[in-house]
Amino acid sequence: MSGDATIVLRVDAPFSAWRWLQAGVYRGTFPVIPPSAAWGLVLNLAAIETRGSLAEVVTPIRGDAPALDIAVGVQRPGERSTLFQQLHSYPVGNSGKELATRTFGNKYWIAPAKREVLVGLIALVAARGPSAIIARVGRGLAGDLPEPRYGLPFAGDNQFLFSSIDVVTVDEPARWYERLSGDDPVRETTRLTTNIDRGDASRTEAPLFAPGAIGPCPPGAWVRIRPVTATPS
Repeated sequence: MSGDATIVLRVDAPFSAWRWLQAGVYRGTFPVIPPSAAWGLVLNLAAIETRGSLAEVVTPIRGDAPALDIAVGVQRPGERSTLFQQLHSYPVGNSGKELATRTFGNKYWIAPAKREVLVGLIALVAARGPSAIIARVGRGLAGDLPEPRYGLPFAGDNQFLFSSIDVVTVDEPARWYERLSGDDPVRETTRLTTNIDRGDASRTEAPLFAPGAIGPCPPGAWVRIRPVTATPS
């Protein structure tokens, strides 16, 4: 496409967790950063705000946030580990109301949960889009943008930070996750979130992907990521 450019980032995450919307006492993680999170990371590095109104109960995604083609791959798989954590949740109706007085106004609906964590993941994130936006990603990594950028880039959980984010060549090899079509049996399949709706989970897209052989990014790995309220482009 005329006027488009491509950038590939290598992200090194000593600890990471890429979670889909889930509840219960066991919380899993995708094996790789999903395209939805990769899109947010790229735009954050470019100092392009993706958050909508902060006055909403759930912070939405800006409807005019720029669309990008995104691909994700793995150079070193993360080892799947687990940890226990005390999680606070919100009871339904009057459940557990008798416990409230015992905590004197503090949180009272707390239960242990088991959470998966990836250890040692090294992934590639490829982004393709308007050259003016892609150029800002490299400038953002170099600290050469005049605009402030929100927060710190984190690896799926705000307790987990990347040890490095580096620009690499566009033909950098990895096991790229390709979107599947048809009924052919494929190993290592996983669903990855692409276009998400934070206010209505039923509109979130999570197609089936699988990693291919090691090599440059193939055409089948690219997926268009945009706000779900935007008109497809």
